[in-house]
Order: sequence, then structure tokens, then C-alpha cells
Amino acid sequence: MYDLQDSTTPELVRFLTQLLPGISTNWWQDMVLAVLNPRQKDKLLNSEDISLVNLDLAALLRIFDQNWFRISAHMGYEPEQRHYLKEMISIRNRWAHRNSNPVSDDDLYRDLDTTQRFLKMIDADSKLIDDIQQQKQEAFKRNTQEPDQPTEQIPTEGFQPGQVVRLKSSPDKQYAVVNILSGEPENRIDVFGEGSTQSFYESQLEAIPQRVLHCVNLDEFNAAISALQIRQPNLTTLYSLNSARIDFIPYQFRPVLKFIRSDRPRLLIADSVGVGKTIEAGLILKELQARRELQSVLIICPRPLVAEKKWLTEMKRFDETFRQLDGKQLRLCIDEWNLDGEWPQDYRRSIIPYSLFDETLLHGENKRGKKRHGLLDLDPPPHFDLIIVDEAHHIRNTNTYANQIVSYLCNNADAVVFLTATPVQTKSEDLFVLLNTLRPDLIIDRNSYQKMMEPNQFITQAVKCIRQNKPGWQERATEALTQIIKTEWGSLIAQNNPLYKTVMEGLNEDPMTNEQRVRLISQVEDLHTLSGVINRTRRRDIGKLVIRNPETVVVSFTPEQALIHDEMLSIQRRILEQTSGNVSVNFQMSTIRRQAASCIFGLLPLLKDILNRRLNEALWDDQFDLMLDEEAIQSIKADVNALLDLASQVSGNDPKLDALLGVLNEKQSLSNNKVMVFSSFIHTLRYIYNHLQRAGIRVGFIYGGVDDEDRLELRRRFQLAKEEPDSLDVMLFSEVGCEGLDYQFCDTMVNYDLPWNPMRIEQRIGRIDRKGQMSEKVLIYNMVTEGTIDKDIYDRCLARIGVFEHSIGDSEEILGELAVSIKSIAEDLKLTDEEKRIKLQQLADNKVRKMQEEEKLEQQQYELFGIEVPTKQTEQEIMSASSYWLSPKLLEHLIESYLNKRLGTQQKHILGDKDPRTLRLSQEARSLILNDYKSLKPNPNATGRTWEKWLKEANPHLSITFNTEYASEATKVVLVNAMHPLVKQAAHHIDSHDFPYTILQVTDSEILSGDYDFVIYKWESRGIRNDLSLKPICSDMRVGSQLINLIEKASDSQISFEPKLNHWDHLESRHYELWREEKHKHIDRTKELAEYKKQSLKTSHQALVASISDRMEQVSDEKILRMYRAQLASLEAAFARNIQDLDIAVEKADIVTTPVMYGIIRVTKEVL
Repeated sequence: MYDLQDSTTPELVRFLTQLLPGISTNWWQDMVLAVLNPRQKDKLLNSEDISLVNLDLAALLRIFDQNWFRISAHMGYEPEQRHYLKEMISIRNRWAHRNSNPVSDDDLYRDLDTTQRFLKMIDADSKLIDDIQQQKQEAFKRNTQEPDQPTEQIPTEGFQPGQVVRLKSSPDKQYAVVNILSGEPENRIDVFGEGSTQSFYESQLEAIPQRVLHCVNLDEFNAAISALQIRQPNLTTLYSLNSARIDFIPYQFRPVLKFIRSDRPRLLIADSVGVGKTIEAGLILKELQARRELQSVLIICPRPLVAEKKWLTEMKRFDETFRQLDGKQLRLCIDEWNLDGEWPQDYRRSIIPYSLFDETLLHGENKRGKKRHGLLDLDPPPHFDLIIVDEAHHIRNTNTYANQIVSYLCNNADAVVFLTATPVQTKSEDLFVLLNTLRPDLIIDRNSYQKMMEPNQFITQAVKCIRQNKPGWQERATEALTQIIKTEWGSLIAQNNPLYKTVMEGLNEDPMTNEQRVRLISQVEDLHTLSGVINRTRRRDIGKLVIRNPETVVVSFTPEQALIHDEMLSIQRRILEQTSGNVSVNFQMSTIRRQAASCIFGLLPLLKDILNRRLNEALWDDQFDLMLDEEAIQSIKADVNALLDLASQVSGNDPKLDALLGVLNEKQSLSNNKVMVFSSFIHTLRYIYNHLQRAGIRVGFIYGGVDDEDRLELRRRFQLAKEEPDSLDVMLFSEVGCEGLDYQFCDTMVNYDLPWNPMRIEQRIGRIDRKGQMSEKVLIYNMVTEGTIDKDIYDRCLARIGVFEHSIGDSEEILGELAVSIKSIAEDLKLTDEEKRIKLQQLADNKVRKMQEEEKLEQQQYELFGIEVPTKQTEQEIMSASSYWLSPKLLEHLIESYLNKRLGTQQKHILGDKDPRTLRLSQEARSLILNDYKSLKPNPNATGRTWEKWLKEANPHLSITFNTEYASEATKVVLVNAMHPLVKQAAHHIDSHDFPYTILQVTDSEILSGDYDFVIYKWESRGIRNDLSLKPICSDMRVGSQLINLIEKASDSQISFEPKLNHWDHLESRHYELWREEKHKHIDRTKELAEYKKQSLKTSHQALVASISDRMEQVSDEKILRMYRAQLASLEAAFARNIQDLDIAVEKADIVTTPVMYGIIRVTKEVL
């Protein structure tokens, strides 16, 4: 690379010398001297020849970079080509400051490729470009096989070219001899290894002993395979199984599988309320942790979840310790990043509430003449390995700082997970905003989003045809899928998708088994344009969690209350007539009317202030141009005063409160006496709170204004048993106060009033109807008042759609439309009460029918298949993704093998047959194990700190368990799983023998008795996504297909047999044929997938650049423009890099194989 950089310099001098004078007549001053740094300028001006020739490569690249926009406009460069220039700067810096550590061929290949592309861009000498191509091929060849032998070979008595040797001082470092240089008094040996050629004196090296067979027992055999799978995770295996203190629930691993197999680690988990989104996010965290070091994780959630420490508590189930940040701590993190470019170590795992997201955080501020940096001021921007955004519907409004800050943080994160049970609150636009924030590279703008969604209707039709399995279903499904490529999106993307081709070929299978048809359903569903972005587990897919038992409590106004309510409606109509139906006035008056329906007595003390204040704001607000004449104003005020006089004469009799007290008193006689009471209005809750206290009921009150410590204390008291003197029996909640919180210990709730949006009702009920509810059924009391619009909405809509009987969160878009329509009808004062009832009835009929049709289609999968497809498919998928060698039993064997070899013992170190188990190590042993742990340079997470602390302590015993169910109860016991430091270091220190073999025996009822040879190969697939798999090759194909199952029940054989080195040679030809066939398929698949991805990238990139450019033309605010420019620069660089990565992946597509274990298995026929 040094020689290549020397050759690049004159090419760049030539290019700039010819180019710059044509751009500016004053080019030397404006485009050279003006952009050089002081050191470069001084060096140039002090040279004898003041010209570009006297500048080094760093200075020349700086001139090119600083004048990019003028040069690119002149040359017609594409924006993404600047990426190659930026990379050249990085390459030059990296090689200029390179230490003695060898450079891998992968890194060298990438640097050569970038340099080649850059030289083509400046029209460099073709011979130089061809030389680089040759160097790329050599680097690639070295990375996949032993290096070519030198042309000139000098024999020596000690070593021969091609011989494998090792360093005497470091026997683990092995090399191949490539050349021998004669010398006195000692020869010098050139060797190749660790990605480069090195030179040693002959006395420093020794020959590798001849390959010898090394017999290992079954435990050692299994330990070696387990270690391999832990050291090199693959895409087809779940590592998060048994990783947390939770119950095993198969469907909660579906998002994990989707996440690791996605083309980009970003996922919206839109599971129904109570399904377990928090657990799923935690499992994704553990899965990532098994595959890479997670240095930083950020969780964003509503403030109530911070106050009740929900995420803090939940993450402890995954042995993760987080810090909840307040405003001061978040400011500290930003200041530290601004100074050092690092997030403070103590806050690498943080939880931040949306409430901290404001203008100052985003843009910064000048305070007392001192600049406080905002996020947009930070360069580089803060980076997180994983961001989890809970209750993600909070960012559905793009004009909020919550949306803008979440977008900014996610754009600079490696992996992102959004969680929300209600991605569609009122309109499908909500889903677009969430997906656009999560995957702006894919979901570009509304126009492209709509085009992207067009093929999905045909995919749904095809799935329906396959599920129904009626005569001619294959032809109808084929016709439906053919329509995909007639859409604009499908013509560009789908027809190039390898999966689309596989599905179309699969539809032509004749005959087709039921298993093939079920598999085809899954493949067709994967064609859905959002399948890789959204995970959706519905309540009806997993069955009811508990039974919902709703009860309607109908109360009537007293005559006085009815008079006030009716008069209020009359005043509202007159005000709207005077204000020409102004929208703002209508909304305000409608809100007051809903408050009255909720609780007139709670509203009365505030009525005078509310009416006068809101009336004044509405009547004289300039934006509505409502300059009413004096007579109209006096008339409205007279109406208001008359209503206030009437309200002051109301007696204290309150039927609705009496009904609530009846429900509460009945509940207090039961062992579980806890009741949650919900209202949309603070005045109602305060009124209830005061009266319940007077009635001697122990009551708490949580709403948005309650501070975090008080909220946590109230929840603690509410969870106490009724016998505790400090216990609370009833808890009052506002909408904000209950969001995202879990109260499974409570089984009764009261809706004192009802939101008009069904999704808000679903969120309320979801606080108690969720996984972990202790009762078989939950009681839901709905209080409605006769003679109100709320009663009509309840009877004709809410009750009929089934929100109180079962989860309806699976139909968000329908319910969102329903909520908007309910509001529109309820607030339309031109309609009579009867007309409103009719419209509400019609509305409910249409929406309920649509929801029922969806549910019917889903239910058909059970009826038509005779099996529970979602559940069975999920369980089978998880079973396929689980590994025998990562099971608790095998992890224990791995640990024991490691400890015995490391400590030179032959004993059990994990004691006991029942949980908790005991790990016993002496002080000397712990010291050795501590050194191994430190040699891994671990990330200091909570589990690692606990492990290191015990190794340093005097106590030789540590309580451990491999059982997640037991660990969920015994939180002080250490849970050992694939991510635990002990397992990690065991995997990295297990010996790798040169020629390991094992001899096993097993009984089986189906396989013929006999001895069967086998070899287990490690296949490393290289291409767009590198992967690793284990391929067993056996002397009998049937035994080979069942080999792993046989090994699971095998034992060490007592066969007295010592095989020779060539015993398994006869299997190599079989392996070669399989490898050659699979390699060709792999290369073809890689090419197909690369072309598909390139087209997808190009389409998305063009749309995204156009979208951002359009937005830039519509704004003048420099802060916003700066943000857009940063986005564009990032997009251009990412696009060019992605295209380059795909080209390199195609060039390097290969399957590299290595035998990892040889064996003989003796099968004895099982006698039945």
C-alpha cells in the first residue's frame, strides 16, 4: 500500500494541475492556499518549487475534498462518488499511522478496491489500475488458501518451502514457509501467516509435529462443537434461548429471528397489548450480545415508565443494569460527548423519558453568553449499538421534538427496535411516520410508501387462495402474484427478488403435499413489502390470556343534573351559531360537554373559569377572525351566567358516585380487593379521590403531574396485601398516568367515563389483561349516563365492536377510522340526537362487519388445515433455530471440560443435582480463571462485573443455575447461559486438536446395525451475509441426515479400535461433490441477491434524496437546513458504500470448508 500511495500521488497531481485552472482563474489562491492547513501551507511556501508537485498525498486529498462541490460540478460526478474520496483520506491516514500489527487480507482488499475506484474517478493510468486488480486477486487468494510457493526455492536442512512451522516462543502462532534466505551464521526464513509475510531466524522456529490422531470422548467432542458455535455465531441459530430469567414462550422469539435475518437490524414490534413486547426487546438485546460486544444501549420511553422503573426492573431479568437519566445527567452526557467523542462509561446503558426531548436538547442554547451544545452541534453525532423506543406512537407527529430527536438518534445507531401495541392511533398515516423514522432508507415518503404498499393486496389474495385449498388454488394464487409485477413497485423490485422466483416455481409443484403448502404460505407472506420491518403477534394467534368479564353500569342524571347538561348543549349551539360553527369553539365546548357527562359535580367548581376563559380566548382570537358585535357578545355572556346560576343551586345527590361506591364496597370483601378507576379528566378524578377518602377507602391518585418518586411509592403500596396497614385498595388513573404500566396483580377496573377512541380503551384494559395476570378473568365495569352522547356511543359502537370482551388491537386501522368518525358525528351539532344514533349505528355496522371478515379469514387457517398454523409454525421455527450444543446440559459440559483442562484436574467443579448448583473453585483456580477472563478484554457489563468480583473474593463457592425458570424466582443466583463470561472464556480456551476423532455408540429402532464413519465440516459461507454452518458427511446418507439426533442420545463406545490417518479419506469425494454443487448455488444466489439489493437501494436512494431536497426548498431555517444537509451527506456516503459492499461480496462469494471432527458411530438395533 505504501508503494501504491506513492504511485497515486503523481496521478492526483496531474489530475488537479489539469483541472483546477479550468475552474477558476485564481485557482492557486482560492482552491489551494486557502484550503491547506497551516503546516501544509508553510511546507509548500518554503519549498524551492512552489507547485502541486511539492505537496504530499494528504495535502492533495485535502484540496480535492475542500473543493469537492466545484470539482464535481465541473466533472459531472455523482454525489456518492465523494465516498471514495473520503475513504481515500481515511486509507492514507490509516497507513500513515499504522503500527506493527499485521493487516488482514480483508482490510487490504477493501483498501485496494477503494483506491482502484478512486483512480478510475480521476482517470489515472490504466496500467496502475490493472496492477491494483492483480493485487486484489492476490489478497483474495491469500485469504482463501495457502499462498503460492516462491519461484526460487532454496533448500535447507532444517525447513522446506511449504512446510508448516511455529514460533518456539509462541507455539499457538503457526506459519507456512514461503522462502529460505541463506545467511551466516544462520539462515533467515520467510513465512506467511496472520495475513502477512514475516521473517524469522531459523533457530526461532520449529516444525509442527506430524498430524496425529487424537481421540476425544463424547464430552470433549461436544465441548469442541459448543465452543465453535459460541466463537462463531451463525444466522440460523438462536443464542437468546435460555438467556433470561423468564418463562419460555415460543412466539416471543419470532421478533428475534426476524431481527437477525433482516437486511438491516431495525424492527417495529407491533404486538397486541399484553403479549410481551418488553420481553421481546430484551431477547433481541441478548441475541445481539451473543454476536457482538454491545457497548451502548439506549431505551426511550414515557416518563411514567421511568417513574415506576418498569424498564429498570425488566432489564434485571436479563441480568442488565441500566441507569435512568434526568435532565442534568443527560446534559452531562452531551457535554462529555462534545469534549471526548464518548458517552460516559457509567451511562452506556441508559433510559431516557420523552419528557426530556425539547428544543434545547436538539438545537442547544446560549446561556449567559455561553453556548450549550445541542445534539445537532455534536460532531460526530452520538452513537449507540442498540436503541429501544417504547410506546413508539409518541413520535407519530413529525412536528414534535420527540419525533425529531428519536429520528436523529436512530439515524446514528447500529440497531433499533420500536415497540407499540397501537401503531395506528387514528389513521394509517401514523404507521407511515413510524416506519419512515425507523427505516428512512426504505420508507422514503408518502408517495413511495403508497406505491410500496400496492403489491400487498395481491399477496393477501394469494395467501387466501393457498389457505383455502380449493380446486384451482394454485392457478388463482399464481394469477394474484403475477399482478404484483404490474404495480410500479413490483416492476422495479419484486420481479428481481429471488424469493419471488422461488415462490412462483413452488406454485407449479404437482402434486404438492400439505407441508409444502404450509411452507408456501410462509414464503408468500414474506413477500409482503413490510414483512422484514414489522413483527405482529396478535392475541388471537396465541389464545386469550384471560377472560374479560364486562359489566355495564347505567346511571341517570338527577333532574337538576339533566337540566344543567341540556342547558349546556343549548348554550353550545347558540355560541356556535354566533361564531359560524368555528372549529376551535366547537372543540372547546364539546370537551366541556364530555366533562359534564363524566362528572358534573367535579366540573361545577371550575365551570365559571372554564366558560369565561375559553369563551374569551375563542371570541377574540385573531387567527379565527371572530370580531363579533357587542350584542352577540352580551347575549353569549348572559347565557353563560344563567348556566352558572343554575349550577350553583344543584344539590349534593350523585347517583354515579353512589354506583362506584357500590362496586368498590363489594370488591373490598374479597381477598384481592384491588380496583383501578380510570377517567379522562383530572377534575373527575379529584372529585372521586376526595369522596373515597371521606368514605374511608384507602385510595391513591396517579396522573401526569405526579412526580416520579411519589408514583413509585403509590404503586408499591397498591401492590401490598390488603392486610398491610400501608396498603392502598383503589388507584385512580388518568390516560397519561397508566400508559405502558403493568398491574397484573389487580383484576378489576372501572371506566368512570369512556374515551371515544377504542384504542385508548384497549390500552386501559391492557394494564390488567396481559401476560402474568394472576386471575382467570378480569372484571371491567363501564359507567355510562343516560341521556348523553357518551351513552349512545357506548351502546351503538364501543360495546358492539367487542372491545370489552376481547382484544381488538389487531384491527388498528379500522379502529382509527372509527375513532375519527365517532368524533365527527358526536361534535356535529347540526344533527339531532336521533340522527346521531342512526349514524353511529350505521358506522358500527360497517366497521364491525369489516373486523369480523378479517377475524373469519384468520380463523379459516385453523379450520382448513386442521392444525394451529401460527402456533405450530412458530414452535417448529424455534425448534429449527435451537442448537443442541447450546443447550444448558452441553454448556455445563463445556465449562467442565474447560476447567479440567485449564486447572489440570479430573473432577466435578459444578456440584449438586438440584438448583441452585454450586460452582466450587479454589483461590489458585480462581486466579487462573480471572487471568483468562481478563485476556478476553471484556465489556464491563453487570454480569461481567459480578463474575470478576467473585473471582477476586475469598469465597470459593458460587450459587449458579442453568435453569431459566428457577432463575426467574431465585434472582440472587447466577444464571449461566451462552452469554455468560465463564462460557465465553471456556469457548475461547478449549483446545483445538489437529486431528480429533471420537467413537460413539447408540441404539436406534430404524437404522440398520453397523459402524458408520462420519466427518463434521465447518462451512463458512462468504458473500452478502457471511454465515457458518456444520455439515455432517457420513458413509450412509440416512445416518448422516439423522446424525445430530443420534449424537444427542449416544454414549462413549467401548470399541477397541485405533483408526489410521486415512480412515476417513473415502468421505472426502462425497463432501467435495456436495461442496461443489452448493458453492455454485451460493455464488448464483449471491449474484441474484446483489442485483435485487442494488435495484432496491437505487430506487430507495433516489426517492429519499428527492424527498429531502424537496423539503429543503420549503424551509429557510438554518437549523433545519443544517440537519437536512447532514442527512444528505450521510445518505450519499452510505449508498456508495453499500453498492461497493455488494460488488465486493459478489467477487468474494465462496464457501470455505474445514473438517472440525472425525468420528465413528456404532448403531445397535433397538429391540422393541
